[in-house]
Amino acid sequence: MPVALDLEDIQGLVARGYRGLRSACFLLLGVDEPSAARGFLTRTSTKLTTARSSPDDSAVNIAFTWEGLRRLGLPETALAGFPNEFVSGITAPHRSRFLGDVDGGAPAHWLWGGPSTPGVDALLLVYGRDEATLRRRLDELGTDMTGLSEVTRLPATDLPTDQQTFREPFGFRDGISQPLIEGLPAAGSGAGVVRAGEFVLGYPNEYGLLTERPLLPAQADPHRMLPVDPGGSGRADFGRNGSYLALRQLRQDVGGFWRYVEDATRRPDGSSDRDRSVALAAKLVGRWPSGAPLVLSPERDEPQFAAANDFGYYARDPSGLACPLGAHVRRANPRDTLDPQPGSADSLAVNKRHRILRRSRAYGPVYDSRPGPDVDRGLYFICLNANLTRQFEFVQHTWLNNPNFNGLYDDADPLVGARRPDGTTFTQPARPVRRRFLGVPEFVTVRAGGYFFLPGRQALRYLAGGPA
Repeated sequence: MPVALDLEDIQGLVARGYRGLRSACFLLLGVDEPSAARGFLTRTSTKLTTARSSPDDSAVNIAFTWEGLRRLGLPETALAGFPNEFVSGITAPHRSRFLGDVDGGAPAHWLWGGPSTPGVDALLLVYGRDEATLRRRLDELGTDMTGLSEVTRLPATDLPTDQQTFREPFGFRDGISQPLIEGLPAAGSGAGVVRAGEFVLGYPNEYGLLTERPLLPAQADPHRMLPVDPGGSGRADFGRNGSYLALRQLRQDVGGFWRYVEDATRRPDGSSDRDRSVALAAKLVGRWPSGAPLVLSPERDEPQFAAANDFGYYARDPSGLACPLGAHVRRANPRDTLDPQPGSADSLAVNKRHRILRRSRAYGPVYDSRPGPDVDRGLYFICLNANLTRQFEFVQHTWLNNPNFNGLYDDADPLVGARRPDGTTFTQPARPVRRRFLGVPEFVTVRAGGYFFLPGRQALRYLAGGPA
């Protein structure tokens, strides 16, 4: 029986990345006066973009840290129902080590969200069809934002008018491999669809269970504003139709990346070869700049495969001769290569339990195939999931940072993996002899981050009502 999602209650970011809205800006807010801030939430709840609509002018979504929910007066019974990783936050020392946020990427050096920066209580995500529309929407929201203060503003780079040419800062087409979510119109049906509960709370996940979420005694919701727990407890379900959002500001050393692949592929006479350097860059990523996957197009960039996503690795490329075993996209989404039975439905089932929904936007100057002096540019990495530990944190720690992933020895993810103290090698399988690139530098540095809860619209209204 197909699941019926309450699209009118789910925030729109879950259903779409607003690629038709080219301009975006993310406001990090602090709660100064809770009562006045709740008034802003009441007014915002009527303007919130839901998963039902596909806006062509602008969109607004909002999310909160655990501390922000506490400051806004969410009852203790609900606050206690959030999982530990959300309560303690992304900067907890043990979590920083787990995620690889140490040394230069440690929270102590962050621009926002760190222990020495102003506290962040809320995240307002604003999108517009163009820069003028975005500015107008930001001005409207700013004049109404009583009780809140702006901690910092994160302006994103405008998307190109032709969505097929959108590339992340290193120059590769992005946003291709997204999970199909059960119950959304675009998902359809089939083996590739992921259960809704992996991304939206209050629905069965890939285990057939309801993911942990904050519940309240029925008497804490006297006006029956919240959905009732579908698990049958009779409690009010503050978490239903919500999702967890991980936001990380990632600085990308674009010039360093392309200088590295150029130096690593120089001919014996010292001259550079653009085709060879692009080929190595594609090996590191796992796709060509157009988006064509190496497993389908191993020798050259073939744009006709630019949006291809219906493929596996086990039957086509088990040894990584086409797409290296440690390439970024092969680690971030291993597809059918996982134990206990690679190449089987069981392997795909394991993979589905660790998928994340990406809603990232780039910042800084647009990609230039001939980058000049290093500038501050990168990605506002945004992902949605129902279980931060089993999804986002697992992918980052066990697949991206792990130097022994897929039977490798000293290979962290070549783009975003932590290299401390090992993980600095990239192995390119080949016959008769593989090639190993040693001392691969870090191209991405974490500059800030936070965990947020993206509530359903009914939960937002309940929060805006204040303590019961």
